[in-house]
Amino acid sequence: MPDAEAHAAPAGGAASEKTPIFRFLAFLLLPFMYVVARYRIHDGDKIPASGAFVLTPNHYSEIDPAVIGVVMWKLGRMPRYLAKAGLFKYPVLGWLLRASGQVPVERAGTARGADPLVAARRILDDGLAVVIYPEGSLTRDPDLWPMRGKAGAVRMALETGIPLIPAAHWGTQLVLPRYGKRISLFPRKTIHIKIGDPVDLSSFRGKPLDAATTTAATAAVMDAITKLLEDLRGEQAPVERWNPGKNNQKETGRF
Repeated sequence: MPDAEAHAAPAGGAASEKTPIFRFLAFLLLPFMYVVARYRIHDGDKIPASGAFVLTPNHYSEIDPAVIGVVMWKLGRMPRYLAKAGLFKYPVLGWLLRASGQVPVERAGTARGADPLVAARRILDDGLAVVIYPEGSLTRDPDLWPMRGKAGAVRMALETGIPLIPAAHWGTQLVLPRYGKRISLFPRKTIHIKIGDPVDLSSFRGKPLDAATTTAATAAVMDAITKLLEDLRGEQAPVERWNPGKNNQKETGRF
């Protein structure tokens, strides 16, 4: 597999997404991120140069969003994330999150629990990119393979008709292990990121978005992410995807 480190934005209008607020965030974040790691992007041309899409990466380190942010910056698209609503309460951080169009996510079961997808759809209406981690939290799999996914990403893609693009990365755990408290600065690590083709959801379109449909569609997405990670790791994932419920684990929070 050739290494391809993308530096230039794709052709088209995507470079215009690098608004002043994103340039400011890049000024704050990129120098540090380039010190700790180099980024090898495989098949970066599969990220659309313009238009809305949902990107669904694997998730196993708390700095995954920063890694994906670097990748998207390199590819000329500015990501919007579903971020914990509590982060928006901090004066400076909250302002940066709101100014850059990030989407607050309330805790499950609150009266505002449906707001994130509504806000994300507005972003998609503007032709932007939304990053959704379908696992919902850091994987519980002992070997960091993707675990069972949740339906938010496929529901959004099926309701709006926009592409859902899988992605996988490997190497971030060398910078910050799952639930680690200290970033490893030296030696400089290499993180590989692979972008996949849009997941074919055509067999699910037009069907009622009930549990059976969204579960099957989510499984297809997790299969695509896992295949990309297998390519990066040069290993085969377990036949059965990790299910926290079957292993007496909570699906959110630390474990």
